[in-house]
Amino acid sequence: MSRVVSIYLPDLAIERLKRSDDGARLSPDLPLAIIARSGSKRWIRALDSRARQAGLAVGMPAVKAQAIIRDLQMVDADPGADVAAVERIALWALTQYSPVVAVDAPDGIIMDTEGADHLQGGEELMLSGIINRFHGRGLTARVAIADSWGAAHALARTSKRDIVRVPDGETGRFVERLPIASLRLNPDLVGSLHTLGFQTIGALLATPRAPLALRFGPEIGRRLDQMYGRIPEPIDPIRPAELIEVSRAFAEPIGAAETIAKYVARLVADLCNALDKKGLGVRRADLIVHKVDNTIQAIRAGTAKPSRDATWLTKLFKDRIEKIEPGFGIERLSLAAIMSEPLAEAQKSSSLVEEEVIDIAPLIDIIGNRGQRVYRVMAVASDVPERSVRRTSVATAAAGASWTLHWPRPVRLLDRPEQIEVIALLPDHPPVVITWRGKRRRVRRADGPERIFGEWWTRSAEFDAVRDYFVVEDDGGERFWIFRSGDGVDVATGSHKWFMHGIFA
Repeated sequence: MSRVVSIYLPDLAIERLKRSDDGARLSPDLPLAIIARSGSKRWIRALDSRARQAGLAVGMPAVKAQAIIRDLQMVDADPGADVAAVERIALWALTQYSPVVAVDAPDGIIMDTEGADHLQGGEELMLSGIINRFHGRGLTARVAIADSWGAAHALARTSKRDIVRVPDGETGRFVERLPIASLRLNPDLVGSLHTLGFQTIGALLATPRAPLALRFGPEIGRRLDQMYGRIPEPIDPIRPAELIEVSRAFAEPIGAAETIAKYVARLVADLCNALDKKGLGVRRADLIVHKVDNTIQAIRAGTAKPSRDATWLTKLFKDRIEKIEPGFGIERLSLAAIMSEPLAEAQKSSSLVEEEVIDIAPLIDIIGNRGQRVYRVMAVASDVPERSVRRTSVATAAAGASWTLHWPRPVRLLDRPEQIEVIALLPDHPPVVITWRGKRRRVRRADGPERIFGEWWTRSAEFDAVRDYFVVEDDGGERFWIFRSGDGVDVATGSHKWFMHGIFA
């Protein structure tokens, strides 16, 4: 069963406008509204937070809005620019999250993440990552995942939460109380249903289908069946103009694993030839399986560095062919290079000249395509421990930087220092007893302090800040890295609280 993600961007028109040249000329202190028009009619299409707080609402006539807020800034809507912005976001999502991404006009995108979410660490990490990345770019977003396009679309637009996750097979429990407007029906049809007393999807579902179809046609039944996953609603994936893609259609549907593997190998060879003509190597490739029942399944494979090694790429896809569910048969296979980079031919080293460097990229590819996150840890010039390392792509070349340390460092550094309770003499004596995570430990040996000063050139708040670090060993032989925030005398240097920061082997 497919898992569909809907990303709703409620304020995209406002946020796009503020980033444009026209937005730079607007006053940030005055409320803003985007106005749509049809003939002589003008109404509000989008609002910023100031306008909402003043009592305006989407759909309100522009004349009424001006009467409520005299200094309201009004800008004509630009639907073309809004659609282009959504398309850019969809193309970005195509490279990041799923092989099957489409625009869900006018203010969202839709993705089928079945077979791709494991590359993000699972559904929960994928959804939280989507929200964090959108918020980090200053975009308001709400995300929902469900078994169908209709359910995910409705929940993303009606829920007040940033993330809604519907477990497999539980669509009915989540959508039965939603308003019928979330069924993606014509507004006139929704108004007619409201006149008859229908308010929720559950009430509509409990009504016999035949009288509704006789009066309103088949659209209501079709939308209900799509929401509950009874009939498929295929997603037509967006494709960039420069995409390199090869495909094969079959006169008779195929379904046997051996047959699929044979044609996948041929597609990979065709793709590598196309890449070779352009001097490119693939970093991320998608196999799209088109079935006879009008549904799509996709498999994504990635590489740590650009490649057009047909044998290796074929192996990456063949390792996951068992995930394909052919159903009634497959009528077409497509293979697309979603991400590609320049790749020049390289001369292999000879043992008579120099020792050949062992390439670990294949191992990284196998681990990464199994859903494990692979990254390189690089040194950063900083005395503050949590700032002295950063994660980079495994394909990033080593920068040559290293740590210059005169004191030992723990093998494990906690994500965040955890506060502990101590018994210690001040200012320079190590603790004699520490209590961490509810366990009391007596200190047998200790070394320190190692004083680390704040980086005043990065933040003025760190001008006086210091930490005093100690290596302590408890009576069980375990060694820890702890510190006191401050010098123990001047309150301007820190809170003088103690923290656990690392654990030695």
